[in-house]
Amino acid sequence: MKSSELFEEAKRLMPGGVSSPVRAISPNPFYVERAGGSKMVTVDGNSLIDCCLGYGPLLLGHAHPEIRKSIEDQLARGWLYGTPVEREIELARRVCTDFPGIEMVRFVSSGSEATMAAIRLARGYTGRHDIVKIEGGFHGAHDAVLVKAGSGATTLGIPDSAGVIPGLVAHTCQIPFNDAEMLESLLSRNNDVAAVILEPVMGNIGPILPYDGYLAEVRGITQDHDVLLIFDEVITGYRLGIGGAQAAFGVTPDLTTLGKIIGGGLPIGAFGGRREIMKLVAPAGPVYQAGTFSGNPLSLTGGIATIDWIHAHRDLYGRLEEATRSIGESLPAHADGSFVSIGSMFKYFFRPEPPENYHEAKESDTVAFAEFWKNMLENGIFLPPSQFETNFLSAVHSDEDIDRIAGAYQTCL
Repeated sequence: MKSSELFEEAKRLMPGGVSSPVRAISPNPFYVERAGGSKMVTVDGNSLIDCCLGYGPLLLGHAHPEIRKSIEDQLARGWLYGTPVEREIELARRVCTDFPGIEMVRFVSSGSEATMAAIRLARGYTGRHDIVKIEGGFHGAHDAVLVKAGSGATTLGIPDSAGVIPGLVAHTCQIPFNDAEMLESLLSRNNDVAAVILEPVMGNIGPILPYDGYLAEVRGITQDHDVLLIFDEVITGYRLGIGGAQAAFGVTPDLTTLGKIIGGGLPIGAFGGRREIMKLVAPAGPVYQAGTFSGNPLSLTGGIATIDWIHAHRDLYGRLEEATRSIGESLPAHADGSFVSIGSMFKYFFRPEPPENYHEAKESDTVAFAEFWKNMLENGIFLPPSQFETNFLSAVHSDEDIDRIAGAYQTCL
């Protein structure tokens, strides 16, 4: 098989043979030759219905013709200037209009950059040192958020990676998702917290949904303690609807981080929020942030085309929610796991009840999932290769695709 041969060569040239750990599938990952619409074709000639979608960015599927045309037009005019471009203003206007919590925005090149800058900005604005994150929440691969999960009680950060100095995460506290009481307890005892950062719907171990009223409670608690609230909407931004989770749940954060869909599948990130906070970002203020590829013309162009398409086809969100629901409803009666979905995000957990936090998600039977995942792949369905990654649908998954996905679930479970 060509994929296995390529992987052997890759392991000699790159650590683990991959550019990101989740791609290191045993015994070897498959390599993609091309993709279009809802499908990918591997170098070994296998056609797969894609429910990973680049881990979320491809809301309109692969190589969408309108997105491709916009990128081709920009390519003819160049792809890196090192100067401001009008398209920065155009995309900024769209984002600020669509997201209730964003009055000003700064574009960067990745979600990791966005969360790193948002945390720095929160500290600069408040003059405080600590941050609170949710156990199991992923906010990129920078030092401050690479911390091990705690015991379920409030914990100070312990590095989750070699090379991270303990002092760099000593100001990172963790609490479970869906536990507003613990947040209140922590903030009542610690007056040096600058911000709480959380995924409003946990995506990297989920989806795990907030209980009814949880996000509003978090908003109220942070306001009571004069602590900034950061919504990490790198996954949920435009995935749960125009305006992301903050619009869907009616809760407005102080700062928001975005990525994935706002670049139309090209590398991008953004952080934005209240004007008084964002005015502290250099060169307007003292909180430094910079990047050679920030505001890249190709990513901006892909994002503008994607968002414009979404606005012109707002009914896609209802159709996608119905599609994920239909997959869940088709599961065999004997299946003893739990199916969770919201919008176009969905997952089957190998545990009896839907998890409400990281520790419950970790109770899932990962051995059973691994066998299930391989069976799904053999049936032509590519899911993210982890029990703790969300599955996605796109606007171009057809009724036939949904029927095939549902049928594969029935067979493989």
